[in-house]
Amino acid sequence: MIKAAIYSLSLMLITGCSGKSELYKETDKFVESLNTTYESYGVLGTSEHSTTTSDGLYNVRPIGRLINVKILKVVEDEEYEDLKEDLKSHYKGDKRVNDVYICQGGTVMIDCRN
Repeated sequence: MIKAAIYSLSLMLITGCSGKSELYKETDKFVESLNTTYESYGVLGTSEHSTTTSDGLYNVRPIGRLINVKILKVVEDEEYEDLKEDLKSHYKGDKRVNDVYICQGGTVMIDCRN
């Protein structure tokens, strides 16, 4: 019985944690700070606010009132398209986010401009 409970708990933790949950946590932190703490992160000095997920897969960096999300491995364009759609879905209905798009540099931008 105890083994079954431990197995069930482990399974819930594994399946309940999306591979992007840490990414969402980091982007949410920046979206919230633009609503409460910062008017803008500015163009210069954004590297001090830059963060990388613990798995080393994503880098998140605020620039002004935009949040840049970069995949830190070589991927096909479809990976960025999937990431864009995932983030659009995550922020759907959130009035603090105007748009999520792929910028000309190839990374995904979360637009929090007023």
